[in-house]
Amino acid sequence: MTAPGKPSLHAYDVVVVGAGHNGLVAAAYLARAGRSVLVLERLGNTGGAAISTRPFAGVDARLSRYSYLVSLLPKKIVDDLGLRFAVRKRTVSSYTPQGDGGLLVADPARTRASFAALTGSDRAYESWERFYGATAHAARRIFPTLTEPLPRRADLRARLDDEATWRMLFEEPIGVAVEKNFDDDLVRGVVLTDALIGTFADAHDPTLLQNRCFLYHVIGNGTGDWDVPVGGMGALTDSLAAAARSAGAEILTGHEAVRIDTDGAQAEVVYRTADGEGVAAAEHVLVNASPQALAALLGDPAPEPAEGAQLKVNMLLTRLPRLRDRSVDPREAFAGTFHIAEGYGQLATAYQEAASGRLPSAPPSEIYCHSLTDPSILGPELAAQGFHTLTLFGLHTPARLFAADNDAAREQLLAATLAQLDACLDEPIADVLARDADGRPCIEAKTPLDLERDLRLPGGHIFHRDLSFPYATEATGRWGVETERPNVLLCGAGAVRGGGVSGIPGHNAAMAVLGR
Repeated sequence: MTAPGKPSLHAYDVVVVGAGHNGLVAAAYLARAGRSVLVLERLGNTGGAAISTRPFAGVDARLSRYSYLVSLLPKKIVDDLGLRFAVRKRTVSSYTPQGDGGLLVADPARTRASFAALTGSDRAYESWERFYGATAHAARRIFPTLTEPLPRRADLRARLDDEATWRMLFEEPIGVAVEKNFDDDLVRGVVLTDALIGTFADAHDPTLLQNRCFLYHVIGNGTGDWDVPVGGMGALTDSLAAAARSAGAEILTGHEAVRIDTDGAQAEVVYRTADGEGVAAAEHVLVNASPQALAALLGDPAPEPAEGAQLKVNMLLTRLPRLRDRSVDPREAFAGTFHIAEGYGQLATAYQEAASGRLPSAPPSEIYCHSLTDPSILGPELAAQGFHTLTLFGLHTPARLFAADNDAAREQLLAATLAQLDACLDEPIADVLARDADGRPCIEAKTPLDLERDLRLPGGHIFHRDLSFPYATEATGRWGVETERPNVLLCGAGAVRGGGVSGIPGHNAAMAVLGR
């Protein structure tokens, strides 16, 4: 297939485009199965969005810069690949301030007491237990299927074996179940947030986009727990890169794939480096990039545009701030998910404002503190002095709101978001921000357009495109990674059952190549 004048070919069984976590999972599985594997990565490092960096000049704090918690990564992948990687449970699930009080979700006794103080009875807590008992049942039944060939819808429904839960998750807008099971506005909002992380949708969106997001947020590893990666997210991708290399995969950073030519049986990947172009031939090509990037590589028409809808803020503090709610220790409040302006009505208002083209006036967001659970990401001096990290994830901020002036919109949104946080505190967050070596506050914010620029996420969409339900349709192949070219597979977050730090698309693409 090599045309006259092309650089000489280097032949492999498989070429993987992109050394994010999914590409590394695929490479490790295939190399361990005896395939010759080449991984091409555009950036100068592996890991993609699942990396740890020191974003603040002269400060020894290694933050999970983009993706930061682990739920969907199957223990099977960790065990199969022998990864030197661990996660830790958070001691608190969530804390949601309201006035001078709030809702703490921790151990059962304290959670029950907190619900009673908020609502005046035990009914809300009992509804909470029933609701999450149903999602826990779904998690146990559905999660194991994510690393199997795609089930048919009817088969997945039978496997769940709970018609009421099936209807709640797969057929009715999740807002119906939220309003049916809970009366309190704050409790309703806490439940709904799992349907909105990285997704721009209303609770009653008839497309059920919010249901798909909710499903993936509550089924991880059969528990729905969101755990802290020890050493930061880069510890995972460093371990994956080591596993792939030790199995024999060749990983080349600074090598950008620019075109894929294929006849369906053999393929060639043209790539660009600082020194010129090269060509790699392979029986299979796995693309760990967005569907938009895949189309561009193949010369196909671009798929439907994607749009992210989140604000990502990283902070380093000299200490945790004091809370208005004196009944809760900040070390507990920030150990889990700290909800800000996420009442049910507040979420609806923010969505309506953003849908009409305005930045939310009271931006909803949530925070967690990695260093409370895993202080290893801080240098010894910072840890001894009581420094802490905060990671904030803002909702309902679609990319379209930043198109006219990204910098100005970012500053406006960040100020409004921090104002909502300050309303929960007994002191401004600015008073406890650390300073970098140049005297600047240790805070950085990323809009969807920043993520598109930095990581080539289409429209800044953290899932590459809207999530899909985890069952087969007419448009899916056996594993949910297939494309119209038989020997080109999509192994990134945009695959069916993609999204989040899971490695599942990488695993499934490898299984498709191996015929398993």
